[in-house]
Amino acid sequence: MVRVSDLPRRAVTRSAKLASLPIGFAGRTALGMGKRTFGRPAEAVAMEIQTRTAEQLFKVLGELKGGAMKLGQMLSIFEAALPPEIAGPYRATLTRLQEAAPPLPAATVHKVLAEFLGDDWRDYFDSFDDEPAAAASIGQVHRAVWHDGRAVAVKVQYPGAGKALISDFNQLARLGRLFGVLMPGLDVKSMLAELKERVAEELDYTIEAESQTNFRDAYDGDPDFLIPAVVAQSGNILITEWMDGTPLSKIISDGDQETRNHAALLYCRFLLSGPKRCGMLHGDPHPGNFRLLADGRLGVLDFGAVDRIPGGFQRRLGLLLRIGTMADIAEIEEALRREDFIREGVDVDADSLQGFLAPITEPFVTETFRFSREWLRDMAARVTDLRPSNVVRQLNLPPEYVIIHRVLSAGTGVLCQLECEIPARAESLKWVPGFADDSVEEEAGDEDGELVTG
Repeated sequence: MVRVSDLPRRAVTRSAKLASLPIGFAGRTALGMGKRTFGRPAEAVAMEIQTRTAEQLFKVLGELKGGAMKLGQMLSIFEAALPPEIAGPYRATLTRLQEAAPPLPAATVHKVLAEFLGDDWRDYFDSFDDEPAAAASIGQVHRAVWHDGRAVAVKVQYPGAGKALISDFNQLARLGRLFGVLMPGLDVKSMLAELKERVAEELDYTIEAESQTNFRDAYDGDPDFLIPAVVAQSGNILITEWMDGTPLSKIISDGDQETRNHAALLYCRFLLSGPKRCGMLHGDPHPGNFRLLADGRLGVLDFGAVDRIPGGFQRRLGLLLRIGTMADIAEIEEALRREDFIREGVDVDADSLQGFLAPITEPFVTETFRFSREWLRDMAARVTDLRPSNVVRQLNLPPEYVIIHRVLSAGTGVLCQLECEIPARAESLKWVPGFADDSVEEEAGDEDGELVTG
């Protein structure tokens, strides 16, 4: 069985797979030129090249763990632009990888604990379960009892995960031309640089501990939410209070309508309120990171991916969201150009742009909105057309909006899975500065190896 600790030793294989992408692209481009010479329509040839490029790109990303797989998970903008025969197998590959993530053997876990907590690491615990309770792309979680009797979650980063992630992103940064085939309006280089920086932060459990503490302080005593306290952190070890509850994924599969609506409202409220309440956005809205507690509160886990959003930028985002709900397409286009969603020199068809945006902004216009899988499929259908005339392919994703886009798209997907009806507009009016009016908002303004306890 392949173990995660083998990641660094497989660097050559990983690099070879990534390196195969531009080679395949060059071959397809040459083939396309040949077909055009023999009279095939240029648009048909372009679509064939784009489709084959997308297929190979996502096949390779899906076969890799580390940075390549994480990039694949993040770039839903690309996945949404693919026909289902390509995107479906890609999603299935990612699901298999996540479900089959091989756990670290107990001896390796103990070695990591000793490295960062000391040879006497067991003295910190009354008990420690060697079987992981959960596994993710860069680490796994063990249940334990802290020396003061508290049940805790011990997050252990896979040895070598950091090097593998950064190596993957260094390779992927060379593939800008290939991504550009799929989305010619996108500044891929800047977006990949932003993702690499965020992934590097996610590897640093010192930053995660600080982020989680800031969120907990901001929501302390809140009747709607519970964020577990950070108990201790040292290097690649993060220890937090254990939290029970019903995973949001379970509510998606088995919850009644009242429970689904309640969970969905709190989920939406938490994602929208974070920037205003503590200047940060929870960047990983996966259902596995949320628990509905017995008292009705929503518990929130995993603060490794967090976007820091100052007040001024919150207002810009709110104004953009508000303008997007208006009928004046000229004003909408001007706002999109101002925020670099439409890059300089790129022309878009105003009618196509308005037709694309109108249904997407619908949840923020009506008093309540029913999120459903059917509505989500309709939204996806608007961006699955790979023809050059599709306005989506002319749009850019500015680096500062990368995590916001990830949260908005993934969060919307979760709400649709919940098949819920909630007042999303009212929540936006309350929590997103600038969405309600033009008032000016104020700007929101231990060494590795040491055990920091709380």
